Amino acid sequence: MDKIKTENTETEILKAAKEIFQQKGMAGARMQEIADKAKINKALLHYYYRSKQLLFEAVFKSAFSLLAPQLNKVLNDDSDLFEKIRKFTENYVSFVIKHPYLPNFVIQELNKNPEFVQKLRSEKNFPSIEKFKLQVSDAINQGIIKPIEAEQLFINIISLNIFPFIGEPLLMALVNVDKESYNKILENRKTEVAEFIINSIKI
Repeated sequence: MDKIKTENTETEILKAAKEIFQQKGMAGARMQEIADKAKINKALLHYYYRSKQLLFEAVFKSAFSLLAPQLNKVLNDDSDLFEKIRKFTENYVSFVIKHPYLPNFVIQELNKNPEFVQKLRSEKNFPSIEKFKLQVSDAINQGIIKPIEAEQLFINIISLNIFPFIGEPLLMALVNVDKESYNKILENRKTEVAEFIINSIKI
């Protein structure tokens, strides 16, 4: 098969799969539907990806490969701790709004395929928090923030960013809003989460 044609076909498959997964999730997506969207037959789709799981992993890796360098850059740049929290949150929330299937996929994979996370960890640009940890320690020593373990702070940031996407149906019901209003809430969390975190730790 011609190399350029192969690359184009694979790109179209991933594009189609991303759209279907976003609309219907992993469980609701069908390989035939993805093949139709990519304008290829199902046999050719299976030539590239033997199963829906493998296709989903490919879509996830493709998206994660775009997100990971962004987060890694923020975590390891020279901005101060508060600005770093703001940039990390804005980048993360903005990305997940565009790729809403990612958080649920991470949870799903953690439960049934923990080895997949190890595969991701070996990828180039997998986020490192070592510099972030040093900055937290320095900020504590300088009396800028209250004592807190850097790992705890990072988990707090991730948790506050990710849960509104994972728990969307429940949270929409609890706060009694429609999808349009909830999307506005998610958009506002680009800044709300960072300011909440900063206000909770600064002296």
